[in-house]
Amino acid sequence: MMNVRFVEEGEGYLGNQAPRGWDNSIETLDISISIMSNFLCPLVLSGPSGVGKSTLLQRLFAEFPDRFGFSVSHTTRAPRPGEVHGKQYFFVQTQEFKDLITAGAFIEHAEFSGNFYGTSFETVRLVQEQGRRCILDIEAQGVRQIKASTLDPIYLFISPPTLSALRSRLQGRGTETEASVQKRLATALKEIEYAKEPNVHDLVIVNDDLDRAYELFKKVALGENIVADALPPLDD
Repeated sequence: MMNVRFVEEGEGYLGNQAPRGWDNSIETLDISISIMSNFLCPLVLSGPSGVGKSTLLQRLFAEFPDRFGFSVSHTTRAPRPGEVHGKQYFFVQTQEFKDLITAGAFIEHAEFSGNFYGTSFETVRLVQEQGRRCILDIEAQGVRQIKASTLDPIYLFISPPTLSALRSRLQGRGTETEASVQKRLATALKEIEYAKEPNVHDLVIVNDDLDRAYELFKKVALGENIVADALPPLDD
């Protein structure tokens, strides 16, 4: 059982909206989220490309190397400098990926920026068997599929403070062409619109300051209480 504090609009709250019938004159509300009591419950992490999900994950795994396990996805995209097969991704050819779809190997799979990505049941199972909490880095299409599956995770959305900040981060990578940046921004807009729908995500963290965002993310991963952020307008 976990106590979660809801706060008035503008200060931030758990999820995208206050519960139905919520009275803002009441400052706190204790609710039970039984799923969080199980440390092995998967954590689904989503957010636009370039928002800082990989950095948050790297810091978490460096601080707690034995507590968490990353769901290593399959992808048909080419490895980036420094990426290792089986660590960041399983890099496969398109036909092999399609064969895995046919075999029912994936919890979710989607096409993103011209490449396929998928999370297999096997990778999640292997992490849980090690007594670690499995963290899945999933985009919006995948979140929809997971919600239709038997997996019952916690959904956490990492948001940029503004779209202009996200654009700057993508351009600052140095690995993206301007056309690629525009394509990723277009995809980001769709992900943000989906995130604005009621009850899509359990929690939102705005990555306007990396240290602050990491402290909140760490608490969520460890199953601790946080006062989550409200989703910014992101209409700039």
